[in-house]
Amino acid sequence: MSNDPVYVLDSDVFMTAARTYYAFDLAPAFWQGLVQKAQDGRLHSIDRVKDEIDRGKDELAQWAAGDFDQWFVSTEDGSVLAEYRLLMGWAAKHHQFTDAAKVEFADEKNADAWLVAYVKVTGGIVVTNEKFDANIRRKIKIPNVCQAFAVAYVNVFQMLRALGLRLS
Repeated sequence: MSNDPVYVLDSDVFMTAARTYYAFDLAPAFWQGLVQKAQDGRLHSIDRVKDEIDRGKDELAQWAAGDFDQWFVSTEDGSVLAEYRLLMGWAAKHHQFTDAAKVEFADEKNADAWLVAYVKVTGGIVVTNEKFDANIRRKIKIPNVCQAFAVAYVNVFQMLRALGLRLS
């Protein structure tokens, strides 16, 4: 068994790539690389991220349902739920964030807290395009939660370099 870290991708990694710099018609190697690294056990995502992707009803949703479907893992685990509850308690008590930010973070359709809870329980590294912002009030960003709960996180380019994924 490998000690290599497993990367767990946020929905924005998929969505931003599909809609901008790694569009399916421009960079098919990116999408093939994700599948290959998932087959190698080096990356996956969670069911709640897939739910967010599915709401797009677009080429990304089709790819996720076909090529990547088996690498969206379940968050239906008691320990993940317990960690999720801790994150919700932290957010609710955190005076830095607006009430609207707390409501958005707690929305059952929002995968962010589930993603951090899952990685906190299972280990690995969260992959997100969001950036830490010590002063943010209007949104509870994934890197802020990761720092509060000692969960490692990187952006997509750091993950690609760490995995040695070349798009040529």
